[in-house]
Amino acid sequence: MKLLVGEDHYDTSVVYKTTLEDRGHEVRIEYNGEDSLKNYQEEFQKVTLNTDPTKHIPPYDSVILDCKMPKINGIEVGKEILAVNPRQRIIFASAYLLTEESLIEPMKGIKHDVEILHKPFTQQALVDKVENKEIYSELQKLNIDIDCIKAADFRHDQLREMVQILKSYKNRNE
Repeated sequence: MKLLVGEDHYDTSVVYKTTLEDRGHEVRIEYNGEDSLKNYQEEFQKVTLNTDPTKHIPPYDSVILDCKMPKINGIEVGKEILAVNPRQRIIFASAYLLTEESLIEPMKGIKHDVEILHKPFTQQALVDKVENKEIYSELQKLNIDIDCIKAADFRHDQLREMVQILKSYKNRNE
């Protein structure tokens, strides 16, 4: 997978990068919100120019953003990304709980599904989130051959949609 990580703490970003690269992922690190957004916009433009726009291919499989970063905070970066590409998978990494005012208000403006990893989290939790462990677990419960699904290399949004369709189908036939 190709991943963009916006994380202003160097040591944390090294852990993310090492953990994810050890799993075979391509990781790009940016240390502030402004550079994260600039990198995304450049990659988005490359993808837009070089692929069929009807396929809605995001430039990154996942964008992982620290909520509190210099220059532009991660939540604002996420909003900007989703404004140009609503299908982009965004994972916010935050030490703040969703019940805290500092996170609730800014998140209200996001009208798309985003995911949150609460800091501190383990390296395994990061890998599980990025590699869709929860979705594959749901598919397995529906008796789907996970190896075939993984071989097809679906994007996160496609996997989520597949789970919804299969659950709906199963419920109609029960």
